[in-house]
Amino acid sequence: MGLQVPNLSGAPLRRTLRVALLGVTMLVLAGCSEADTHQIRNLAMPDRASAEGPYTYELWKWAWVAAMVTGVIVWGLIFYVVVRFRRRSDDEVPRQTRYNLPLEVFYTIAPVLMCVVFFFHTVRVQDEVLNLDANPDMTVEVLGQQWSWTFNHGVGEQDPSASGDQDDFAYDSYVYTSGTGSDIPTLVLPVDNTIQFNLHSPDVIHDFGVPSFLVKMDVIPGRVNKLQVTPTVEGTYAGKCYELCGVSHSRMLFNVEVVSQEEYDAYLGELADAGNTAEQPVLGGGYVREQAGLDDDSEGQSE
Repeated sequence: MGLQVPNLSGAPLRRTLRVALLGVTMLVLAGCSEADTHQIRNLAMPDRASAEGPYTYELWKWAWVAAMVTGVIVWGLIFYVVVRFRRRSDDEVPRQTRYNLPLEVFYTIAPVLMCVVFFFHTVRVQDEVLNLDANPDMTVEVLGQQWSWTFNHGVGEQDPSASGDQDDFAYDSYVYTSGTGSDIPTLVLPVDNTIQFNLHSPDVIHDFGVPSFLVKMDVIPGRVNKLQVTPTVEGTYAGKCYELCGVSHSRMLFNVEVVSQEEYDAYLGELADAGNTAEQPVLGGGYVREQAGLDDDSEGQSE
């Protein structure tokens, strides 16, 4: 004689599940702060602070929508099969189905179509974000090195046709700021200006990115990658290296201040008054091998 399972009514069980689900939902929502709610609303993305940011955010948002729709369909099919084809008696032998041609065609074609749609929109957004204006408002020469950043701001008239490589730079003179092992540098940018970043590295691959701009690009030795960004919101933001570049990769941080044009011009004057001037951008030198703030035997040395 087999184990007898009591025949319980489904209504009390469904009511219990609803109450439990409601309680869990209220508990989760009660634990969310205002910042958490804002993050949920943004789908864990930062607020957009550049003209390029909305393109990336829209791609991210609709990818989530597509994933949720796919998940609901899959979960629905799973629950339907579990309930519809459950064993109703110990003596029941379910019908054996070896194949289902329409179903197999569906789950082969549907994922392919989804990949095609994702690929199309990804390429479209990539083309928008990586598009280079032939006449940017200004050019900044960026040096990523172990284990900090140097930002070179041009002074005077810009030559937008300059390549940024092999002494072919956009300005005749520069002012610069450099970070060290004990000092995080600050990149100051004017709001509502299209800024081209020419990215240089004298050692290993780095990656220049500002989360609030929703764009980033690799900094590769031996070539000059170019990225254009138009900051749209004044404020202070965090930037970092997104590429694991060595044992002190975590030191590769920088701050970004987006200010008015007048404040930006005053900042360039302060750098000039401090003696941070050069006829060509500072793209390496002693900083590559030795950083202030790191001991001689520090793990951050790149000997």
